[in-house]
Amino acid sequence: MPKVALITGITGQDGSYLAELLLDKGYTVHGLLRRASSFNTARIEHLYQDPHEPNPRLRLHYADLTDGSRLVTLLDEIQPREVYNLAAQSHVRVSFDEPEYTGMSTGLGTTRLLEAIRMIGLDCRYYQASSSEMFGATPPPHNEQSPFWPRSPYGVAKVYSYWMTRNYREAYGMFAANGILFNHESPRRGLTFVTRKISRAVAEIVAGKREELFLGNLDAVRDWGYAPEYVAGMWAMLQHSEPGDYVLATGTAHTVREFLEFAFGHAGLDWEKYVKFDERYVRPAEVDSLIGDASRAASTLGWIPKVLAPELARIMVDADCAAI
Repeated sequence: MPKVALITGITGQDGSYLAELLLDKGYTVHGLLRRASSFNTARIEHLYQDPHEPNPRLRLHYADLTDGSRLVTLLDEIQPREVYNLAAQSHVRVSFDEPEYTGMSTGLGTTRLLEAIRMIGLDCRYYQASSSEMFGATPPPHNEQSPFWPRSPYGVAKVYSYWMTRNYREAYGMFAANGILFNHESPRRGLTFVTRKISRAVAEIVAGKREELFLGNLDAVRDWGYAPEYVAGMWAMLQHSEPGDYVLATGTAHTVREFLEFAFGHAGLDWEKYVKFDERYVRPAEVDSLIGDASRAASTLGWIPKVLAPELARIMVDADCAAI
């Protein structure tokens, strides 16, 4: 069968790296993007193919996970063999300001996509982007058996999506897998996420374009990995003989303060001279520590991450410095 994949959220960090990976593997890739008055395809510009050319292998379609009828029409037209659901309102702090929209897109959007697949009888393999934020206040380390205790509307919506994915797998026999990914970053990370705020600030300070950086909680502990390695894990989940749920993580833990040290130190700067506290960036309910145990992914899928937080910070700072 032709290798055809559909990626929701293709214009995001993970979607762009996954599209690269699949194109390199010979897939035809279809991506969904939301209609906007300005282009939001910067992360995939280098992959763009003129749709007027014969048989382009990257094709983009306007659609939204809040529109179930559009999903039915597109899935029936495209007939993908693999579906990767990466679309979401994915900013944890913003989810407190927009809890209803987060639930509609991040939570119910998953149901609409799964139901569209079921309604047309599509024979495909489905990947659901689940999140370490589902564990929330549960003490680490976290694996596939750890209980969920989400501490944000985003985390709650992701728990809903996780269980809907399992329900469709168990009720309808669908090949549906959950990837429970811990924090994974890159130079393509959005500028409102803390690691990218840090790397961009370092580059702008070095260039003389900024003098300070405002952040919230510096004591939060996270398990940071490198996004291109994590999308390879997504693909591996859908190549396995049986569907399942997998944690992807490095198993290492660092505070935001330590990431500041890695990033500023790489540029020869003392972060304490530039970073200031702003309570607006503190969440109403904090998640103190997220540390993953990816033993199952290692033993079953052969997935082992190589890039850890210190190297990740260097990669991101170098990329932002080059961009500026």
